[in-house]
Amino acid sequence: MSIQHQIDLAKKYLKYYFKAGNRHDVHSPFVFSLIEDVLNKKADRPAYRPMENLRGQLLQSKAVVNVTDLGAGSLTGAGTQRKVSDIARHAAKPEKFGQLFYRLVQYFQPGSVLELGTSLGMSTAYMASAKPDAKVYTIEGCPNITELARTNFALLGLQNVQQFTGNFDEVLPKVLEQMQAPDFVYIDGNHRKEPTLDYFHQCAAKVQDHSIFIFDDIHWTPGMEEAWKEIQDDERVTLTIDLFFIGLVFFRKDFKIKQHFTIKY
Repeated sequence: MSIQHQIDLAKKYLKYYFKAGNRHDVHSPFVFSLIEDVLNKKADRPAYRPMENLRGQLLQSKAVVNVTDLGAGSLTGAGTQRKVSDIARHAAKPEKFGQLFYRLVQYFQPGSVLELGTSLGMSTAYMASAKPDAKVYTIEGCPNITELARTNFALLGLQNVQQFTGNFDEVLPKVLEQMQAPDFVYIDGNHRKEPTLDYFHQCAAKVQDHSIFIFDDIHWTPGMEEAWKEIQDDERVTLTIDLFFIGLVFFRKDFKIKQHFTIKY
């Protein structure tokens, strides 16, 4: 990430911070409950500790891995060799969001979870441990990273994760064929406008009324912001929530009027 990119992102965050509302600014009972019962429940839980203990180990790791980067906007710098500790520090979603994903899965109780971008598996682990009887499908572009994540899932005792490796463009259609419907989708990979919209449309083609999509880094670049706007405007989408670093998308038909919220998190 260049210095100019950091400056631009910081400016966007400040704008978001002063614009964003809270539960008192929301008139939707659904969104109010989501904020009150999920977003604001940030207290530590014993269930988080296995993932955070693992994160601590990864941050101290001396291992180096050869990486195939199929997306855009690598956070760990140039080169094909990267330290596992650097990937854990820069590419893995911070604990604040891993724990949010855990609470979202517990709150909505999806039967199936689809993740694009496994990385070291931290977010995957949070979602999989939140509902052990859910089927979690996760796709990673780099074979070596897939194997690291596989080891991490084994260390955590997770048995409900099915891993796939390869370019999302080639693997996603095959995974979607295996899933009856994606109840909970987390798209964290590539970070370019056109691929993001393509993944959205592929997943949304099988969407159900209760499905939830999460998009990572919706303000990362102007292209990602354009993708986010197009997703908001899609006729199937009835509600979106902008948390700056991620965006939540809902398709519930009981929302008669399309609504968009920017919430401080």
